[in-house]
Amino acid sequence: MESVFETYLGPDGVLYNEPDDIPKTSVTVWILGKSYNSIQELDLIRRDVRSRLWCTYRRGFAPIGEPQLTTDKGWGCMLRCGQMVLAQALIDLHLGREWFWTRETRDRTYLKIVNRFEDFRKSPFSIHQIALMGDAEDKKVGEWFGPNTVAQVLKKLVQYDDWCSIVIHVAMDNVVVTDDIYTLCAEDHPNLWKPLLLIIPLRLGLSEINPIYISALKKCFQQEETVGMIGGRPNQALYFIGYAEDEAIYLDPHTTQRSGSVGDKSQEGEVEIDETYHQKYASRISFRQMDPSLALCFVCKTKQSFETLLDKLKNDINSGNQPLFEISKTKTIPWAPLLDAAEGRFVSQDDFVELARGTRDHDEGSDEDFEIIA
Repeated sequence: MESVFETYLGPDGVLYNEPDDIPKTSVTVWILGKSYNSIQELDLIRRDVRSRLWCTYRRGFAPIGEPQLTTDKGWGCMLRCGQMVLAQALIDLHLGREWFWTRETRDRTYLKIVNRFEDFRKSPFSIHQIALMGDAEDKKVGEWFGPNTVAQVLKKLVQYDDWCSIVIHVAMDNVVVTDDIYTLCAEDHPNLWKPLLLIIPLRLGLSEINPIYISALKKCFQQEETVGMIGGRPNQALYFIGYAEDEAIYLDPHTTQRSGSVGDKSQEGEVEIDETYHQKYASRISFRQMDPSLALCFVCKTKQSFETLLDKLKNDINSGNQPLFEISKTKTIPWAPLLDAAEGRFVSQDDFVELARGTRDHDEGSDEDFEIIA
């Protein structure tokens, strides 16, 4: 993990390590929908950062899969980022955005949330459960996940934990389909609503983020429904929780800590393990240095909050010439096959493309060229 400290010369002429987590100028800092003054409210910013669940590499847990891995160092960073965003969604849902953690915190609801992410096979969202469920997404234990893969795995896992009381919708192909979300959250009961974690995987460039999207990404961090972004820099997953000026603020999972349980925090060892889930100092990275593959994450506790978010997504975040994604009521109708009367069969899209190519090959004298848009 990179150091978040910088050296400065104190008034006594001694060199000190000052955390370089927040800019030293008076700017607005956004952390998961809340705004702060970077100088006047520095302690509040750090309290907010430290209250997020910080999931990192661990060592010494029960072996996972055929490789019998007892640590996720080197391969589990995106899995840990997935844990962090889901943990934040559960904190928002069960404890509220105004809740803050301290070393003395023994709130039963908080402990239930942490227990769900501990490194035990029985924990609903443990590294074991995520890694093994990844097999269904063609990711073997020990392989690196991308934002979309971890989102798909979490979507499946929440179905097996009734207490968490949340459903996950993963918007595919850069399209948020509202009918699918209403069906998922209402489950044929229009007056009921299951709290929603909406994950929108995106790719906003080739090797780096296209600068035209940065303004919209900043606006996402300003929404009260946000629970951050899963992303990173190339080959290094990070959990983004806010921004200051042109830098994104993140929690870094690349610290290896020992496994253990917080239990009910009745013993000193459990208190110490609980502390390992909280990082006081965040880190910063320029938006332009971020990997273009990321996932936006929002939690909507009620139908009204979802519709409020939709309105903000349509009229503010996606109002520019280059929207981050599309919002559609229904799914796009797939390409329909054509009936080949001569052969008495349906012609697939691939057949049609090959047919067009063959026609072009035998009509080299034509003055007109064309392309098939798949």
